[in-house]
Amino acid sequence: MKRSNLELLPLFLFVLFLVSCQDKKAKEKTKDLAEVQEEYTKKAPDWSKNAVIYEVNVRQYTEEGTFNAFREHLTRLEEMGVDILWFMPVHPIGEKNRKGTLGSYYSVKDYEDINPEFGTMEDFKALVDDAHSRGMKVLIDWVANHTAWDNVWVDEGHLDWYTLDSIGGLQPPLGTDWWDVADLNYENQEMRDRMISSMQFWLRDVDIDGFRCDVAEWVPDDFWDEARPQLDEVKPVFMLAEAEHPEHHEKAFDMSYAWEYHFIMNDLAQGKKDATHVGEYLTKDKRFPSEAYRLQMTSNHDENTWKGTVKERLGDGVQAMAVMAATIQGMPLIYSGQEAALDHRLEFFEKDEIDWTETPLQGFYTRLIDANHNNEALWNGAYGGETRIVTVGNDNRVIAYHREKNGDSILVLLNMSGEERDVSLNGEGIEGFYEELFTGLETEITTQYSERLGPWNYRVYEIRN
Repeated sequence: MKRSNLELLPLFLFVLFLVSCQDKKAKEKTKDLAEVQEEYTKKAPDWSKNAVIYEVNVRQYTEEGTFNAFREHLTRLEEMGVDILWFMPVHPIGEKNRKGTLGSYYSVKDYEDINPEFGTMEDFKALVDDAHSRGMKVLIDWVANHTAWDNVWVDEGHLDWYTLDSIGGLQPPLGTDWWDVADLNYENQEMRDRMISSMQFWLRDVDIDGFRCDVAEWVPDDFWDEARPQLDEVKPVFMLAEAEHPEHHEKAFDMSYAWEYHFIMNDLAQGKKDATHVGEYLTKDKRFPSEAYRLQMTSNHDENTWKGTVKERLGDGVQAMAVMAATIQGMPLIYSGQEAALDHRLEFFEKDEIDWTETPLQGFYTRLIDANHNNEALWNGAYGGETRIVTVGNDNRVIAYHREKNGDSILVLLNMSGEERDVSLNGEGIEGFYEELFTGLETEITTQYSERLGPWNYRVYEIRN
């Protein structure tokens, strides 16, 4: 027995040495990451300062529902002035516990592969290259909170990378009906490392420009803080959080959702709120850092499918609210089909199709995008001007606000009702000769300016330096 123990002693010491080395390496890596994060300063890429973003729903965009079919629309989107293409998840979709026939984009089976429904990896790379040649940037949706039940990580045996139930099985995120996905365990550093490595793959091998991060607030903040500098090591990235928390902007994200204002716009259109709530929102929004970009929208994939079309939610105020989303502080988002006046809820788990027979709002959005590009008052974050409410008397169904930056100005008047309204504007401090964006007519704004706005009508007066 003594001899056996002595024989095993070298093996025991060798194993102890290996464990000690691994522990030392882990501590050194943790220390290195901490030092990198401490020294790192987040900065949005320069190209984003006056950008407008467009969300692409590949499955429903064309009859074919492929990358190659979508590419046929790039010229039109380029002419419209789109800067950033945000693609809903492009990964293979899980088959186990799948919802519907085609499944949810947000049930990811493999973080480093392409959904064959849309085409091949080479097809997507060609699309990215084509977009880049036109001056557009590409973001992909990143689902970091959960995966499909049959994700390759499960097949590889990494059950400890997941949040397990009482009998050691996978489970969906608690409090949801997302039974087609399994919740991830962010206490596992190995999983975190693999997640970041997969994100780097898309930057390095596919040359995308950033990520829209799904339910970002459900993922620990320190993961995003850990990921951002490592992503920027590959190339400068743009990061959009589907969340509305100021702290996300400290180290990780460039832009966050202005959900609260989106819901205010819905209520404005439905007569449930008025101009006073806009002023209250602008005051509250100052809790975000000045350099933070805020995503403004009248629709997106969730709102269209689950909450209703813009026509259902905004009624006759669709264009007035689009004007507001494009001119108040933040980066405007256009969802697939809005320029075609999309008026039906797109299916989420089945094939559907946007009707591109006509694009009646293409010119409308083109003008708004042009203003965002060329009027510095409308630029994003600290690059743009602060939104200041302009007094219009006691009529709370009329909203007026002004923004100014480096000699550029924008003055927006909105009638938030189905009736004609007389606008009496206190123009003190903003006097001057403005050109109206949609008519090209020159108008002098004086200290006591007044005009009549038709139902749900709007004016966008601007001065470009």
